[in-house]
Amino acid sequence: MEATLVRNAPAATPRRAVADPVLTVRNLEVTYYTDSGRAKALDDVSFTLNAGEKLGMVGESGSGKSTLALAMMRMIKPPGRIEGGAVVVGGADLMALDAEGMRKARLSRIAYIPQGAMNSLNPVMRIGAQMVDAVRSHLPSEPKAAVEARCKRALQSVDLDAGVFRMYAHELSGGMKQRVCIAIGILLDPYVIIADEPTSALDVVTQRQVMETIDNVQKAINAAVILIGHDMGLMAQFVDKVAVMYAGRLVEVSTVREMFTDPKHPYSQALISSLPSLDNKGVFQGIPGLAPSLLRLPSGCAFHPRCDKAMGVCSTLRPESLTLASGRRVTCHLYDGAA
Repeated sequence: MEATLVRNAPAATPRRAVADPVLTVRNLEVTYYTDSGRAKALDDVSFTLNAGEKLGMVGESGSGKSTLALAMMRMIKPPGRIEGGAVVVGGADLMALDAEGMRKARLSRIAYIPQGAMNSLNPVMRIGAQMVDAVRSHLPSEPKAAVEARCKRALQSVDLDAGVFRMYAHELSGGMKQRVCIAIGILLDPYVIIADEPTSALDVVTQRQVMETIDNVQKAINAAVILIGHDMGLMAQFVDKVAVMYAGRLVEVSTVREMFTDPKHPYSQALISSLPSLDNKGVFQGIPGLAPSLLRLPSGCAFHPRCDKAMGVCSTLRPESLTLASGRRVTCHLYDGAA
C-alpha cells in the first residue's frame, strides 16, 4: 500500500552553527583476526568534513567502505577490532566514549542509514513504535505526545504521510522503507549522517526520490553526509567531495569536479575511464586484474600489480598520503618524488 506523499512538509529545526570541521576521522584502523590470518580492513584512514558538506565514498567491493561506516559507529563485531584512531564529531571523540556514552551518541551525534532497508525494520512492530523506541532511548522524560509529534514530523520531512506511523514494514514499498530509515536517522538532528548504499535494490525513479529526500533533510539540519556507493553518476550529481578507497586505504580525496575532470591517482583514473561514454558507444573499459585479498596484500603500493603507471619503487615502498598544491590528497609515488 503506497502512502500519500506530503510535499513541502515541515523540515526539522535547523541545528545551530558548529565549528568546522564537524567531523574529523584521524588514523582510523580496523583489523579482522581470522583463522587464515590478520586482515587490515582499514589502514590509517583520515579525512575531515564540514557541516553541510556531502562526501561520496567509492571503491570496489571489499575496499573498506562499509567497514569505515561501522567503525565510525563503533559497530565492528568480533573477529573485527578497532585498533586505533579517532572519530571526532561535534568536538567529541567517539572512540574515547564508554559504551553508554556511545549509545547516546548514536542518532544524536552520528546516524547510520543501513544498506538494506528491507531488512532493517522490525516486521512485527509498527513503524511508529520503532521510532518512539529510538527517541525514548535518548529522551526518556519527553512526554508521549511530544515524542509522537517529533516522529510524525520526521516522517513528513521525508515526504511520507503521518499515517505511516501506524503501519507495518510489509505495508510499505521499498522506497518508503528507505525513507522511514532516513526519518529514524534524523529524529535527533545528528551532526553526521552515513548513508550506506541507500539506493541499492531500488528502481531509478525511486533512487532519485530517495537521494532528493536525503539532500533535503541534510540541508534542513545542516548535517554532514557520507554517501557510500558504487554509482559514480549518482556521486557526480549529489556529493561535494569524493574519496576513493582501495584495499583499506584512502588513495584520493578531491572535489567532485576535480575527480571527474582530472583524477590524479591511477586507480581513480581507471574508475573514471571505466564509466560508459557516449563518445565510445559499445566500448567498455575495465580495470585489469582483481582487488587483492586483505590477508595477502602486495608489498609496496597495493595497487601496483594492476597499475599501468607502476614504477620500480611502487613494488617495494608503501606510498604515504600527501596534499597537492590544489588541496586534494593523493596516496601515490607519482606525486611524492620517490620515483
